[in-house]
Amino acid sequence: MLKWALIFFVISLVAGFLGFSGISAATAGIAKILFFIAVAIFLVFLVLAIMAGGIVL
Repeated sequence: MLKWALIFFVISLVAGFLGFSGISAATAGIAKILFFIAVAIFLVFLVLAIMAGGIVL
């Protein structure tokens, strides 16, 4: 999931550099959404691991 966020971020940077501001804004928004979904999934799994009593780190 985080890989896709980075891909969309790079696409956004390239589109912004080439002057495609609409595409750049859209891909930046998608990258932001994917990043927060990845963080939320990580936190859910972290809480589940702590509740299960396993070693997290």
